[in-house]
Amino acid sequence: MTSEKAANPLEPFLLLLKDAKHAGAASIINQALSSPNVYVFGELLQLPNVQELATGPHASVFQLLNVFAYGTYKDYKASTAQLPDLSPAQLTKLRHLTVVSLATRSKCIPYSVLLEELAMENVRNLEDLIIEVIYADIIHGKLDQKKQQLEVDYALGRDIHDNVLTEVLQVLQQWCNGCEGVLRSIEEQINKANTFKEKQNQQRISLEDEVINIKKTIKTSQQQDLDEAMVTDSRSDISIDKGVKKAVKTKG
Repeated sequence: MTSEKAANPLEPFLLLLKDAKHAGAASIINQALSSPNVYVFGELLQLPNVQELATGPHASVFQLLNVFAYGTYKDYKASTAQLPDLSPAQLTKLRHLTVVSLATRSKCIPYSVLLEELAMENVRNLEDLIIEVIYADIIHGKLDQKKQQLEVDYALGRDIHDNVLTEVLQVLQQWCNGCEGVLRSIEEQINKANTFKEKQNQQRISLEDEVINIKKTIKTSQQQDLDEAMVTDSRSDISIDKGVKKAVKTKG
């Protein structure tokens, strides 16, 4: 059970929200926003009783939940009048989430950008906050104090707003189209390689046939020469034999 909670720290709040309404649901949401291990909230926003909070006396809690799911500390500051005050734990959490959002956009974040986005003036406090974010395992990276920047290796994925899904689908479609183009190019190269290989094989076969024919021609020519030589030798032997016989006769 402990491992399941570690895997999905939002699960207890989802169970509590099953039968909660209005003020009870708003209270549970505030607890989730303060929980140190909860950094994604999309499942809460999908619950019908949570969506009912969008209108009515607890609408500000619903808006605050949207800020934690999709926004940053700057977004909260821009709508402070319509949103409830943050507890110290919620303030820290929202700043953590802001660092995560910045880390998904850039692998090197200057201290100046972080100070502005988090509304912090003290570099020491900023570094302490970044260390907290790294220990929370929602980003992986290191502080470069010499260059005054945060170098990011990994960042937790945040909730995706429905309005962004169209853009995500377009990016994925472009990626798929690019992959199909690469595959087509690879297939063309394979076809060219196969065609070239087939031509090479045909040329090799043709060359081998030509070599065989030349060998046959040479062999036939050699055989003819040999036959002619044998005929010539035979005639020479006959001439010699006649000469010997004539000489013997003359001598007798």
